[in-house]
Amino acid sequence: MKILFDENMPYAKEFFNDLVVNDTKLIPFSGRDLSPEQVLDADVLLVRSITQVDEALLHKNQNITFVGTATIGTDHIDQAYLADRDVTFHSAPGCNAVSVAEYVISALVVLAERYLFDLTKLSVGIVGGGNTGTRLSEKLSALGIQYKICDPLLASAPKDIRKFVSLEEVLECDVISLHVPKVMGGEYPTYHLIDETRLSNLKDEQILISACRGEVIDNHALLALKKSGHGVKLVLDVWEGEPEVLTPLIDYTEIATAHIAGYSLEGKARGTEMLYQALCQHINIEPVCQLTTLLPIASISSVELNKEFNEIVLNQLVKMVYDVRRDDAIFRHQLSSQGFDALRKNYPIRREFSAVQVTSSFNAYSGVPHRLGFSSA
Repeated sequence: MKILFDENMPYAKEFFNDLVVNDTKLIPFSGRDLSPEQVLDADVLLVRSITQVDEALLHKNQNITFVGTATIGTDHIDQAYLADRDVTFHSAPGCNAVSVAEYVISALVVLAERYLFDLTKLSVGIVGGGNTGTRLSEKLSALGIQYKICDPLLASAPKDIRKFVSLEEVLECDVISLHVPKVMGGEYPTYHLIDETRLSNLKDEQILISACRGEVIDNHALLALKKSGHGVKLVLDVWEGEPEVLTPLIDYTEIATAHIAGYSLEGKARGTEMLYQALCQHINIEPVCQLTTLLPIASISSVELNKEFNEIVLNQLVKMVYDVRRDDAIFRHQLSSQGFDALRKNYPIRREFSAVQVTSSFNAYSGVPHRLGFSSA
């Protein structure tokens, strides 16, 4: 068996070496540059979002039986083609949902400090109520921040009892956070969901956050809006046409990053673990490797609070684990010299809130950090 895996999948060797017996080969590849010749005799192909898996890539391969993507998005996979060839396909839904939600929380903490507003007075509109939108709503609830969710597909699902609202109502919120896949057609397309018309209806004081797919916002219309003097504050992690970026738009953003919102160590590694478990099931082998045994201890693994939890303490805790300004600075100063893909490939290790245990000596401890995702004793 020959297993090809994206070189940026953390712990891939540790997980899949468990399956390397007899004549099995485990071979890494560069995701953006994968060619039909490289996958010619692969039995298993494990990718991330930058690799298009379709007939153009696999037409020379007669061996492939399993394709997996260590991502929540699947728009880079031609699932109909794989189904026609009877190739088993797995993705990793929800693997980096916590990471993306914590990116949004970090961005809000930074902007609250920058513009001196009270986070608890905000209303947040979440576009997309799947894994990521749900994790974000849980963290907002922990902080006492009001939110509304728009998701017409889930709104019609009988088992989802949440209250959903229209897109128009979500777009009236103080903060708009986008968490939908790229969908080109069908009843609910998301390509240019936030188009010129919807952008023109935004208010100067609103905050627009995009951490899903770049094509959900019409980037050229957004640039024209900002050039006209509109005051909407932008947090952009994703860009139309990646790895190419509409670079003039960067200057109009509050926070700009290289599609790394989901790039916590835990988030990326969960994707690897999920594909390992799926492949074990596919070849009828009991999985034995677990992520919990591979993750290192965080550089700061425990904190004791000695005062009542408030927005200042929140600011300190969040930035201690993940300060999004680091990634913004890297993007602004190194994009032109390093390139978009290199920034992602060489992304510095970042942990999730759960890597830090929070205790308190304060009698009236609120428990908010634990509801936010920090570990308890």
